[in-house]
Amino acid sequence: MRHIDRATLTAAALFALGGSVIIAAPAAQAVVPFPSIGWQQHNCDFDGNGYDDVLIGAPGATVGGAKGAGYVSVQYSSSNGLSTTRKSVLHQNTSGVPGAAEAGDGFGGAVASGDLNDDGYDDAIVGIPGEDLAGLSDAGGAVVFWGSPSGLHGSDSTWLEDTGRPRAGANFGLAVEAARYFAPDPANPDADPRDSVAVLENDTLLFFTDSPAAARQLKAVDTGVRARDLSPLETGFAFRSLSHGNYNEDSWADLAISGVTTGDRPGIGATRVLHGAPGVEALGDGGTFDGGPAVVSSDFNHDGQDDLAIGSTGTGSPLGGSVSVHLGKGDLSGLDPAPAQTWTQDSPGVPGTAEAGDLWGAELSSGDTDGDGRPDLAIGAPGEDVGSVPDAGAVWTLRGAPGGLTATGARSFDQNSAGVPGAAEASDHWGGQVRLIDADHDGRFGLLAAAPGENSGNGFVWVIPASSSGLVATGSWTYDGARLGAPVTRARFGAAIDD
Repeated sequence: MRHIDRATLTAAALFALGGSVIIAAPAAQAVVPFPSIGWQQHNCDFDGNGYDDVLIGAPGATVGGAKGAGYVSVQYSSSNGLSTTRKSVLHQNTSGVPGAAEAGDGFGGAVASGDLNDDGYDDAIVGIPGEDLAGLSDAGGAVVFWGSPSGLHGSDSTWLEDTGRPRAGANFGLAVEAARYFAPDPANPDADPRDSVAVLENDTLLFFTDSPAAARQLKAVDTGVRARDLSPLETGFAFRSLSHGNYNEDSWADLAISGVTTGDRPGIGATRVLHGAPGVEALGDGGTFDGGPAVVSSDFNHDGQDDLAIGSTGTGSPLGGSVSVHLGKGDLSGLDPAPAQTWTQDSPGVPGTAEAGDLWGAELSSGDTDGDGRPDLAIGAPGEDVGSVPDAGAVWTLRGAPGGLTATGARSFDQNSAGVPGAAEASDHWGGQVRLIDADHDGRFGLLAAAPGENSGNGFVWVIPASSSGLVATGSWTYDGARLGAPVTRARFGAAIDD
């Protein structure tokens, strides 16, 4: 039972399946150059010191005796890189956080960050898809932690839920993403560059925004926007993941929403793009693309405009999984509907061999691992068998090049790689989450690779350093919740990492 006496963010727009559906056509407007935002700006500096921090979810953790209540950890970075000593551990039993830790809440099942009140400090959004509300099992919720000079605190937190139509099994908060999709005040769109929050339920996308008039005074926005059914077939659809970028060279962030079909033909991936606009009611149709449910945005061909990589691991995807890259066309029309590149483990130069169940492309992250100014791509394959060890998991990197990604210099890592701590074990699912991060701001992005299944579901995260030649295993290290002073048993530490 949740008892909350705090302001509640309310829905700005519903992205509901079925019924009458409308998307506004992109309004005619002058081109306002707005460069790539997909990989250079991770928006995760919670203490404002100029270094990217790390937000990790452990949704299986026992908190206060409640199994599966979950927590998140925040690690603050500096010129010395990522720290495991300057950190915060936050959950629903933390003083000031709305609600209470309950069995099966899954606090930290999804995480994201952005500057929601335009104060120069990034804020954290934590999904709680298993939260029960007013007798509705797994209706779901989320909490916003507000950034400050000393980072994130429970006393600075705000509750989110679907106040319009809370439903049992909706799993509000199963994915979250923050960016400037629209202006809080469409009449004066340039006056307030704060981010808004996109939150997924199983079948609905909702937007939330803070008030531009007073910091942390939350307000409702127009709820009249609905989008067409995302399913590519005559069947149902379930949302799974989000990514934002700028695909059409205007001044607004665009949103990629990915998921899989349900019903008679389940598990087929598809991705829909919404173009940002001055007002939430004018969000534009950016197209529907084959593949999913993993997505990440980056400027892969280094032309100043974001592109979209889609990982396909579901029904009908290539053997073992694939990653397709759709490039921005350099104008207001957005992404090219035809992929410029499609990669598998059988692509020339890519290490390994495609096999059923690899889930190659189930996780994606982008960053510049060698400091050449071009974004690379990290690809997780949590179902990869390492030798005879089933589902041990592995991670690949493809390098950035002037025309896009290249297999030249491609590398793969697993727990049996020389220099990587540990050993490959069955069902570790190493690479179940991946994130490229420049923690010390030296222009090179190292890798965080999570194995949520490590040690019977306790979960660990590996840190793979970057170098002038890309990622290298030498100097790798690992940590879990225990090193952060957090619960360990079946925590699934690393099941979500902010990207």
